Amino acid sequence: MTTEQQDGDAKLPARSLIVRRHVTEAGVATAVRELPDSTRTAAEAASALECEVGAIASSLVFLADGEPLLVMTSGRHRVDTDMLAKAAGAEAVSMAPAKQVRAVTGQAIGGVAPVGHPAPLRTLVDEALRAYGTVWAAAGTPHTVMPLTFDDLVTLTRGQVCRVAAD
Repeated sequence: MTTEQQDGDAKLPARSLIVRRHVTEAGVATAVRELPDSTRTAAEAASALECEVGAIASSLVFLADGEPLLVMTSGRHRVDTDMLAKAAGAEAVSMAPAKQVRAVTGQAIGGVAPVGHPAPLRTLVDEALRAYGTVWAAAGTPHTVMPLTFDDLVTLTRGQVCRVAAD
């Protein structure tokens, strides 16, 4: 069961308030929801939201030639780093360590939102998310999420749409 937080509600965690501000400033209409259980993994989020795991927009931070790269991928598959490197125009791509994820996003792994970071991150958006009318993204903590359309996600992140897994 979810509790929807309204605009004036200060009960949201500080990180989620930052995310909500960025979303509002981008002109995207959505509500941040706080869930009683963790949504650290796509499977946990899908279970809590009673949706398909593929509709979870997992936020993963990689290093592409040493530079942070946010990848919004469908929870239904794993990112193929060779495909990702090609899409990013990078020679080498690897997962960013947790400490670096926190440093570049201001958010903990399992709660990384598509926005709300100290500085904008180059973002790639998995084209597989296009298959879902609503995608669910983390909203700054492992307990907060927000529903978005695929187009809203791309608009919000200014992301490059690409294929990140062979499926």
